[in-house]
Amino acid sequence: MSDTNNMTYLSSSPHYTAGGTTQKIMGAVLLAMLPECVWGVVTFGFRAFLVLLVSVASCVISEWLFQKATKQKVTIGNLSAAVTGVLLALVLTPAIPLWMVVIGAVVAIVVAKGLFGGIGSNVFNPALTGRGFMMISFGAAMSSWKAAAPLDAISSATVLSEMKEGAFAADGATLLQYFLGNRAGCIGEVSVLLLILSFIFLLVLGIIDWRAPLAMLATFAAATFIAGLAGAGDAAAACSEVLLGLCTGGVVFGAVFMVTDYATTPVTKKGRLVFGFGCGLITFLIRRFGGYPEGVMFSILIMNSVAPFLNKLAARKYGYGKKVMNQGGAK
Repeated sequence: MSDTNNMTYLSSSPHYTAGGTTQKIMGAVLLAMLPECVWGVVTFGFRAFLVLLVSVASCVISEWLFQKATKQKVTIGNLSAAVTGVLLALVLTPAIPLWMVVIGAVVAIVVAKGLFGGIGSNVFNPALTGRGFMMISFGAAMSSWKAAAPLDAISSATVLSEMKEGAFAADGATLLQYFLGNRAGCIGEVSVLLLILSFIFLLVLGIIDWRAPLAMLATFAAATFIAGLAGAGDAAAACSEVLLGLCTGGVVFGAVFMVTDYATTPVTKKGRLVFGFGCGLITFLIRRFGGYPEGVMFSILIMNSVAPFLNKLAARKYGYGKKVMNQGGAK
């Protein structure tokens, strides 16, 4: 894959091109996130728009300044910095102070991406790295859900905390509200319906692979169901807990937009399945037993660190097969 059609790249075989460019791929991802952005602004008001604007601008400017300072080719035109900015904004509360958004964007672009060599060379997901830094540095602000929005009385974090304590149950009407996105939470995580549509859009275009997302969601759902069944002894209650777990927090958002990142997830099919399994299991464990109500960010960052090892699973080897010719030419 190249950024221009007029440049020739020489590399080790095999040689293959899909005809796409980084800019086209990132443009498709931005288009896929547009419904979540619009819904976030409609739900949380102008404050959400400001978070999106500041995050994207900070990421793009940070990349431009870093590449200028290090005398690299400026690549903001490939839209990868804009994608990071949107992703970061969508996993933040609309109440977050804007200056904190700027710091998170700088960490995402400079520390998680630039210092590792730029696009394709980073080990950890840049947007989640920025969010992780913000969570550690500004824990109180990251946990504040009061904003000038119609739904500021409903807290996604509170729901997850109550679920951990076994003090929250939802009926069908509440689950439908959560599924559609009529709840508070991070800007881009609230509507599961829109996230599913974005997933289908990216899948049809061939931008993402289904293995890691579905493995993550299936593992999380299975573990939640088993735990719910063991706790309540009621299959119906366990199913309700699974649906509530999928419709709250950021597990679906993480499955659609984070575990499908090209640079920080495995390239092999089996590797992606194992990666998704690990993300789903760790998310469940943190939600159920950890000190945080949400575990999606930590699970993906942890699995990012083992992605290079997962790339060795069923990796295709070129240059020889089961039958090897000897020096004399006989099989």
